[in-house]
Amino acid sequence: MINQKISICIAVLLTCIATKGLAQQPSVFLADPTIFSVKGKYYLYGTGSPKGFPVYESDDLKSWKPAKGLALTRGEAYGSQGFWAPQIFLHKGMYYMAYTANEQIAIAKGSGPTGPFKQDSIHALSGTGKQIDPFIFFDDDGKVYLYHVKLQQGNRIFVTEMKSDLSDIIPGTEKECISGTEQWENTWKSEWPVTEGPTVLKHKNIYYLLYSANDFRNKDYAVGYATSDSPKGPWTKYENNPIISRQSIGFNGTGHGDIFMDNKRNLYYVLHTHHSKDTVAPRATGMLKLKFKNMKSGVDALVADSTSFQWLKGK
Repeated sequence: MINQKISICIAVLLTCIATKGLAQQPSVFLADPTIFSVKGKYYLYGTGSPKGFPVYESDDLKSWKPAKGLALTRGEAYGSQGFWAPQIFLHKGMYYMAYTANEQIAIAKGSGPTGPFKQDSIHALSGTGKQIDPFIFFDDDGKVYLYHVKLQQGNRIFVTEMKSDLSDIIPGTEKECISGTEQWENTWKSEWPVTEGPTVLKHKNIYYLLYSANDFRNKDYAVGYATSDSPKGPWTKYENNPIISRQSIGFNGTGHGDIFMDNKRNLYYVLHTHHSKDTVAPRATGMLKLKFKNMKSGVDALVADSTSFQWLKGK
Protein backbone atom coordinates (compact mmCIF):
# COMPACT_ATOMS: atom_id res chain seq x y z
CA MET A 1 0.00 0.00 0.00
CA ILE A 2 2.82 2.39 0.93
CA ASN A 3 4.67 1.61 -2.31
CA GLN A 4 1.45 2.19 -4.23
CA LYS A 5 0.97 5.61 -2.58
CA ILE A 6 4.58 6.52 -3.33
CA SER A 7 4.07 5.52 -6.97
CA ILE A 8 0.92 7.66 -7.19
CA CYS A 9 2.72 10.65 -5.65
CA ILE A 10 5.62 10.28 -8.08
CA ALA A 11 3.21 10.07 -11.00
CA VAL A 12 1.38 13.21 -9.87
CA LEU A 13 4.67 15.05 -9.40
CA LEU A 14 5.89 14.07 -12.87
CA THR A 15 2.56 15.18 -14.36
CA CYS A 16 2.84 18.56 -12.63
CA ILE A 17 6.39 19.03 -13.89
CA ALA A 18 5.38 18.10 -17.43
CA THR A 19 2.35 20.40 -17.31
CA LYS A 20 4.45 23.27 -16.03
CA GLY A 21 6.97 22.64 -18.80
CA LEU A 22 4.24 22.71 -21.42
CA ALA A 23 2.80 25.91 -19.92
CA GLN A 24 6.18 27.58 -20.30
CA GLN A 25 6.48 26.70 -23.99
CA PRO A 26 5.89 29.51 -26.53
CA SER A 27 3.16 29.18 -29.12
CA VAL A 28 3.41 32.54 -30.90
CA PHE A 29 6.37 32.94 -33.24
CA LEU A 30 6.89 36.51 -34.42
CA ALA A 31 10.29 38.20 -34.47
CA ASP A 32 10.82 41.95 -33.98
CA PRO A 33 7.41 42.16 -32.25
CA THR A 34 5.36 45.18 -31.29
CA ILE A 35 2.11 45.42 -29.33
CA PHE A 36 -0.38 48.22 -29.95
CA SER A 37 -3.19 48.90 -27.48
CA VAL A 38 -6.42 50.70 -28.35
CA LYS A 39 -9.91 50.73 -26.79
CA GLY A 40 -8.94 48.10 -24.23
CA LYS A 41 -7.74 45.59 -26.78
CA TYR A 42 -4.23 44.51 -27.74
CA TYR A 43 -2.80 43.85 -31.19
CA LEU A 44 0.47 42.04 -31.86
CA TYR A 45 2.53 42.40 -35.05
CA GLY A 46 5.99 41.27 -36.10
CA THR A 47 8.30 39.69 -38.64
CA GLY A 48 6.74 36.40 -39.63
CA SER A 49 5.62 36.15 -43.25
CA PRO A 50 7.24 36.71 -46.67
CA LYS A 51 3.89 38.06 -47.85
CA GLY A 52 3.54 40.90 -45.33
CA PHE A 53 2.74 41.28 -41.63
CA PRO A 54 0.63 38.91 -39.50
CA VAL A 55 -1.47 40.38 -36.70
CA TYR A 56 -2.82 38.76 -33.53
CA GLU A 57 -5.52 40.00 -31.15
CA SER A 58 -5.97 39.64 -27.37
CA ASP A 59 -8.27 40.97 -24.67
CA ASP A 60 -6.02 40.06 -21.74
CA LEU A 61 -2.39 39.74 -23.01
CA LYS A 62 -2.55 36.05 -22.06
CA SER A 63 -4.30 34.44 -25.01
CA TRP A 64 -3.74 35.51 -28.61
CA LYS A 65 -5.62 34.61 -31.77
CA PRO A 66 -4.59 35.47 -35.33
CA ALA A 67 -6.74 38.04 -37.09
CA LYS A 68 -8.18 37.22 -40.50
CA GLY A 69 -5.67 38.04 -43.20
CA LEU A 70 -2.47 40.06 -42.97
CA ALA A 71 -2.28 43.57 -41.54
CA LEU A 72 -0.22 44.55 -44.59
CA THR A 73 -0.08 42.48 -47.76
CA ARG A 74 2.68 42.48 -50.36
CA GLY A 75 1.55 44.44 -53.42
CA GLU A 76 -0.67 46.89 -51.52
CA ALA A 77 2.26 48.92 -50.17
CA TYR A 78 6.00 49.25 -50.72
CA GLY A 79 8.14 46.13 -50.82
CA SER A 80 8.40 42.70 -52.38
CA GLN A 81 10.41 40.90 -49.68
CA GLY A 82 12.03 41.26 -46.26
CA PHE A 83 8.98 42.49 -44.33
CA TRP A 84 10.55 43.27 -40.97
CA ALA A 85 10.05 45.17 -37.73
CA PRO A 86 6.66 46.97 -37.96
CA GLN A 87 5.53 49.78 -35.67
CA ILE A 88 1.87 50.79 -35.33
CA PHE A 89 0.64 54.17 -34.14
CA LEU A 90 -2.48 56.35 -34.20
CA HIS A 91 -2.10 59.91 -35.48
CA LYS A 92 -4.91 62.41 -36.12
CA GLY A 93 -7.52 59.66 -36.25
CA MET A 94 -5.62 57.52 -38.73
CA TYR A 95 -3.73 54.28 -38.09
CA TYR A 96 -0.20 54.01 -39.46
CA MET A 97 2.34 51.25 -39.88
CA ALA A 98 6.04 52.07 -40.24
CA TYR A 99 7.99 49.06 -41.43
CA THR A 100 10.96 47.66 -43.32
CA ALA A 101 10.83 46.01 -46.75
CA ASN A 102 13.60 45.49 -49.30
CA GLU A 103 15.93 46.97 -46.64
CA GLN A 104 14.18 50.34 -46.90
CA ILE A 105 11.61 52.08 -44.69
CA ALA A 106 8.01 52.83 -45.64
CA ILE A 107 4.83 54.06 -43.96
CA ALA A 108 1.35 52.78 -44.81
CA LYS A 109 -2.11 53.84 -43.60
CA GLY A 110 -5.05 51.80 -42.34
CA SER A 111 -8.60 52.44 -41.17
CA GLY A 112 -8.19 50.17 -38.14
CA PRO A 113 -5.53 48.39 -36.08
CA THR A 114 -5.79 45.17 -38.10
CA GLY A 115 -5.47 47.08 -41.38
CA PRO A 116 -5.35 46.55 -44.20
CA PHE A 117 -2.44 49.01 -44.26
CA LYS A 118 -1.89 50.37 -47.76
CA GLN A 119 -0.22 53.15 -49.73
CA ASP A 120 -2.00 55.23 -52.37
CA SER A 121 1.39 55.94 -53.90
CA ILE A 122 3.75 53.02 -53.41
CA HIS A 123 7.16 54.30 -52.30
CA ALA A 124 9.82 54.16 -49.59
CA LEU A 125 11.01 57.10 -47.50
CA SER A 126 13.98 59.13 -48.66
CA GLY A 127 17.44 58.39 -47.33
CA THR A 128 20.80 57.02 -48.30
CA GLY A 129 21.86 53.39 -48.33
CA LYS A 130 20.07 50.51 -46.66
CA GLN A 131 17.69 51.56 -43.84
CA ILE A 132 15.76 49.27 -41.48
CA ASP A 133 13.95 49.12 -38.09
CA PRO A 134 11.85 52.32 -38.02
CA PHE A 135 10.44 53.89 -34.87
CA ILE A 136 8.36 57.08 -35.12
CA PHE A 137 8.48 59.30 -32.02
CA PHE A 138 6.16 62.28 -31.43
CA ASP A 139 7.71 64.82 -29.07
CA ASP A 140 5.82 67.21 -26.80
CA ASP A 141 6.71 70.22 -28.96
CA GLY A 142 5.00 68.72 -32.00
CA LYS A 143 8.15 67.61 -33.79
CA VAL A 144 8.25 64.09 -35.22
CA TYR A 145 11.39 61.96 -35.33
CA LEU A 146 12.25 58.79 -37.19
CA TYR A 147 14.70 56.55 -35.33
CA HIS A 148 16.09 53.87 -37.59
CA VAL A 149 19.12 51.73 -38.43
CA LYS A 150 21.57 52.34 -41.25
CA LEU A 151 23.69 49.51 -42.58
CA GLN A 152 27.06 51.20 -42.90
CA GLN A 153 30.19 49.77 -41.25
CA GLY A 154 27.84 47.96 -38.92
CA ASN A 155 24.21 48.40 -37.92
CA ARG A 156 24.10 51.96 -36.54
CA ILE A 157 21.13 53.78 -35.04
CA PHE A 158 20.26 57.18 -36.53
CA VAL A 159 17.56 59.80 -36.01
CA THR A 160 16.08 62.24 -38.50
CA GLU A 161 13.19 64.69 -38.35
CA MET A 162 9.98 63.91 -40.21
CA LYS A 163 7.65 66.24 -42.05
CA SER A 164 4.53 66.97 -40.02
CA ASP A 165 2.33 65.07 -42.48
CA LEU A 166 4.64 62.02 -42.22
CA SER A 167 5.09 62.01 -45.99
CA ASP A 168 8.89 61.92 -45.78
CA ILE A 169 11.96 62.89 -43.77
CA ILE A 170 13.34 66.42 -43.61
CA PRO A 171 16.62 66.41 -45.55
CA GLY A 172 19.71 67.51 -43.67
CA THR A 173 18.40 66.59 -40.19
CA GLU A 174 19.92 63.10 -39.99
CA LYS A 175 22.24 62.36 -37.07
CA GLU A 176 23.89 59.20 -35.72
CA CYS A 177 22.81 58.15 -32.22
CA ILE A 178 24.81 55.07 -31.23
CA SER A 179 26.83 52.16 -32.61
CA GLY A 180 28.24 48.97 -31.14
CA THR A 181 31.23 50.04 -29.07
CA GLU A 182 30.81 48.16 -25.78
CA GLN A 183 32.00 44.62 -25.06
CA TRP A 184 28.48 43.28 -24.38
CA GLU A 185 27.34 44.72 -27.72
CA ASN A 186 29.76 42.65 -29.80
CA THR A 187 30.57 39.37 -28.07
CA TRP A 188 31.59 37.76 -31.38
CA LYS A 189 34.13 40.59 -31.92
CA SER A 190 32.68 41.03 -35.38
CA GLU A 191 33.97 43.59 -37.87
CA TRP A 192 30.30 44.49 -38.37
CA PRO A 193 29.00 45.46 -34.89
CA VAL A 194 25.22 45.58 -34.52
CA THR A 195 22.94 47.96 -32.66
CA GLU A 196 19.34 47.89 -33.86
CA GLY A 197 15.64 47.77 -32.99
CA PRO A 198 15.37 51.29 -31.50
CA THR A 199 12.45 52.28 -29.28
CA VAL A 200 12.23 55.70 -27.62
CA LEU A 201 10.19 56.98 -24.69
CA LYS A 202 10.32 60.15 -22.62
CA HIS A 203 10.35 60.15 -18.80
CA LYS A 204 10.84 63.23 -16.61
CA ASN A 205 12.11 65.18 -19.65
CA ILE A 206 14.76 62.55 -20.34
CA TYR A 207 14.76 60.51 -23.54
CA TYR A 208 15.36 56.77 -23.22
CA LEU A 209 16.57 54.94 -26.32
CA LEU A 210 16.20 51.16 -25.97
CA TYR A 211 18.08 49.04 -28.47
CA SER A 212 19.34 45.53 -29.13
CA ALA A 213 22.97 44.59 -29.75
CA ASN A 214 24.87 41.69 -31.34
CA ASP A 215 23.77 39.75 -34.40
CA PHE A 216 20.25 38.37 -33.83
CA ARG A 217 21.65 34.86 -34.44
CA ASN A 218 24.05 35.30 -31.53
CA LYS A 219 22.85 33.77 -28.25
CA ASP A 220 24.09 36.99 -26.57
CA TYR A 221 21.61 39.17 -28.45
CA ALA A 222 20.44 41.48 -25.67
CA VAL A 223 18.74 44.78 -24.81
CA GLY A 224 20.24 47.93 -23.34
CA TYR A 225 19.43 51.62 -23.36
CA ALA A 226 20.95 55.07 -23.57
CA THR A 227 19.66 58.43 -22.31
CA SER A 228 19.76 62.04 -23.45
CA ASP A 229 18.17 65.37 -22.61
CA SER A 230 17.52 65.88 -26.34
CA PRO A 231 15.79 63.64 -28.91
CA LYS A 232 18.86 64.02 -31.14
CA GLY A 233 21.45 63.25 -28.46
CA PRO A 234 24.23 63.03 -27.53
CA TRP A 235 23.39 59.71 -25.89
CA THR A 236 24.88 58.19 -22.75
CA LYS A 237 24.73 54.41 -22.54
CA TYR A 238 23.47 52.99 -19.23
CA GLU A 239 26.39 51.74 -17.17
CA ASN A 240 24.62 48.50 -16.18
CA ASN A 241 23.65 47.38 -19.69
CA PRO A 242 22.28 45.00 -20.82
CA ILE A 243 19.01 45.12 -18.90
CA ILE A 244 17.56 42.08 -20.74
CA SER A 245 19.77 39.14 -21.71
CA ARG A 246 20.01 35.36 -21.71
CA GLN A 247 21.63 35.61 -18.27
CA SER A 248 18.59 37.40 -16.82
CA ILE A 249 15.78 35.71 -18.77
CA GLY A 250 17.24 32.25 -19.23
CA PHE A 251 16.66 32.03 -22.99
CA ASN A 252 19.03 32.74 -25.86
CA GLY A 253 18.71 35.64 -28.30
CA THR A 254 16.58 38.02 -26.20
CA GLY A 255 15.85 41.27 -28.00
CA HIS A 256 14.41 43.50 -30.69
CA GLY A 257 11.03 44.43 -29.30
CA ASP A 258 8.97 47.43 -28.31
CA ILE A 259 7.52 49.14 -25.26
CA PHE A 260 3.80 49.24 -24.52
CA MET A 261 1.45 49.83 -21.58
CA ASP A 262 -1.38 47.60 -20.45
CA ASN A 263 -4.79 48.87 -19.41
CA LYS A 264 -3.50 49.47 -15.87
CA ARG A 265 -0.61 51.62 -17.13
CA ASN A 266 1.98 48.97 -16.37
CA LEU A 267 5.01 49.25 -18.65
CA TYR A 268 6.05 46.19 -20.67
CA TYR A 269 8.63 45.20 -23.25
CA VAL A 270 7.62 42.65 -25.89
CA LEU A 271 10.54 40.84 -27.54
CA HIS A 272 11.66 37.69 -29.31
CA THR A 273 14.04 34.92 -28.30
CA HIS A 274 15.61 32.06 -30.17
CA HIS A 275 13.30 29.13 -30.82
CA SER A 276 15.33 26.89 -28.53
CA LYS A 277 18.76 26.51 -26.99
CA ASP A 278 20.11 25.13 -30.26
CA THR A 279 17.86 26.69 -32.93
CA VAL A 280 17.32 30.34 -33.86
CA ALA A 281 14.19 30.17 -36.04
CA PRO A 282 11.30 30.51 -35.85
CA ARG A 283 11.89 33.05 -33.11
CA ALA A 284 9.47 32.93 -30.18
CA THR A 285 7.57 35.90 -28.75
CA GLY A 286 7.48 36.86 -25.07
CA MET A 287 7.17 39.88 -22.81
CA LEU A 288 8.17 41.19 -19.39
CA LYS A 289 7.56 44.19 -17.17
CA LEU A 290 9.70 47.31 -17.03
CA LYS A 291 9.75 50.04 -14.41
CA PHE A 292 11.66 53.20 -13.58
CA LYS A 293 13.81 53.19 -10.46
CA ASN A 294 14.49 56.49 -8.76
CA MET A 295 18.19 57.17 -8.39
CA LYS A 296 19.56 59.52 -5.73
CA SER A 297 21.85 61.10 -8.28
CA GLY A 298 21.33 61.24 -12.03
CA VAL A 299 18.40 60.11 -14.14
CA ASP A 300 15.99 57.33 -13.20
CA ALA A 301 17.15 53.84 -14.14
CA LEU A 302 15.00 51.68 -16.39
CA VAL A 303 14.79 48.20 -14.83
CA ALA A 304 13.50 44.96 -16.32
CA ASP A 305 11.66 42.49 -14.06
CA SER A 306 13.06 39.18 -15.30
CA THR A 307 10.74 37.22 -13.01
CA SER A 308 7.74 38.55 -14.96
CA PHE A 309 8.86 37.07 -18.28
CA GLN A 310 6.17 35.04 -20.04
CA TRP A 311 5.61 33.58 -23.47
CA LEU A 312 2.75 34.83 -25.58
CA LYS A 313 0.26 32.00 -25.97
CA GLY A 314 -1.99 31.34 -28.93
CA LYS A 315 -5.60 30.24 -28.61
